Parts: sequence; C-alpha cells; structure tokens
Amino acid sequence: MSNTVNESAIKKLKLLVTVVDRPKAEFYLDVISQMEVNCQMVLSGIGTARSELVELLGLNINKAVLLSVVREDMVNQVMDCLEDKFATIRNGKGIAFCIPLSSVIGVNLYQFLSNNRIQRGQ
Repeated sequence: MSNTVNESAIKKLKLLVTVVDRPKAEFYLDVISQMEVNCQMVLSGIGTARSELVELLGLNINKAVLLSVVREDMVNQVMDCLEDKFATIRNGKGIAFCIPLSSVIGVNLYQFLSNNRIQRGQ
C-alpha cells in the first residue's frame, strides 16, 4: 500500500529551457524525452551578437530553444546528461537551466506532465 502512495505522491515540476544550435534540436529532444519527459516544445531563436562578431568567431546564430516539463526528482539526471552531451557531441554545445513551476491546472494534466498516471482499478 505504501508503494502505491509513494508512486502517486505529488512531485514538483520544473520547466527546462535548453538552447542549442538548430540542427541539433531533434537530437536533444530525443535525449530529453528518454528521461520520462512527456511534454516538449521547440521555439526558433536568434543569437544577439552583432554580425561582425558572429563572422569573426564563426558562430551559428540560428538557435533552437527547447522547453521541456521535467519532474523535480529527474532534474539532476537530465542536467547531468545534457552536460555530458554538451561536452562530447561534435558541435553540440548549448546551455540549459530550470525554472520552477508553481501550479498546474487539472489532475489529468499534472499526471501527464509528471509522467505519473495512476492505473484505474488498482
């Protein structure tokens, strides 16, 4: 019985914001989705450096901003994985940070976002 209570306990959620080069967006979406993340969105981003500086440094200003809803207990695992990928993937650099979510409207939405769906009839 205590096992069921622990599995259905409310877990806090965070919004993970990851900024990567646009060609790497699909790769990072796949990496993050393997960490029990059900909801992700990709936005188009453009860097803020002046064009002369971009050319001089050879930077890519076409970015993808990935928004992912992550359970708080999974944040360290996700961030460690991203840090590893940023360091080891060729042209895979990026930044990632989390923002706490204070509320979600609706039990079903919360269960979907937290990947914590309760089986009926148990």
